[in-house]
Amino acid sequence: MIFNNRVAVVTGSAKGLGAAMVQRFAQEGVKVVVVDFDFEKVNVVVEQIISNGGEAIGFKCDVTNREDVKALGEKVIEHYGRLDILVNNAGITRDSSFKKMTDEQWDAVLNVDLKSIFIVTQELYKYMEANNYGRIINISSVIGLSGNFGQSNYSAAKAGVIGLTKTLAIELGKKGITVNAVAPGFINTDMTKVMPENVKDKMVASIPVGRAGEPNDIASAVAFLASEETGFISGVTLSVNGAMYLA
Repeated sequence: MIFNNRVAVVTGSAKGLGAAMVQRFAQEGVKVVVVDFDFEKVNVVVEQIISNGGEAIGFKCDVTNREDVKALGEKVIEHYGRLDILVNNAGITRDSSFKKMTDEQWDAVLNVDLKSIFIVTQELYKYMEANNYGRIINISSVIGLSGNFGQSNYSAAKAGVIGLTKTLAIELGKKGITVNAVAPGFINTDMTKVMPENVKDKMVASIPVGRAGEPNDIASAVAFLASEETGFISGVTLSVNGAMYLA
């Protein structure tokens, strides 16, 4: 993949999928900005990248807080002088059946998983516009395509990510910015490791390729969409689910 002196910001990148993304970007020679609310884990990821020969800085940021995000953008420009790639990866779950779901559970997930993308993109895209170049990748989910019992908040947020991605692709295309989404399927992460083994076995059995996904599978898809070669791909949702669900 081709990356010419690019700088990438990845939210929610202190662990899981986000950590795999920044590590992959660093391997490709991209200067990465690790962003998460857990600053202790941010430092761990930054140190790992640097020890492996990559270039990285890290910041603590509440992606639902506009002032935090605005300050993040200013710090990135102060340090690197540019911003080329934005991956909106931050997300949480607060699962419950629809009839038992509380306002707090609904609002928490919609704020982090959807509204934060509105805030972060609105505050940071201007730095891409200044150079007439940008790659924005929003992380959705197979649940945003298929729905899932006990995740009405999460499925609504992730479906919203897809709709927002399409509109941003239309509005920002003339600024030299492509906007795409990646919808992961069942991936081996800390979140899925706590699931009962019988549930995980059932999930894996439903995947035609015969295995669960790994964080690097998602990181590779994100890197592809963020590369120089994908300037004519915009407004799409790339499903990375081993044919678990075919939209």
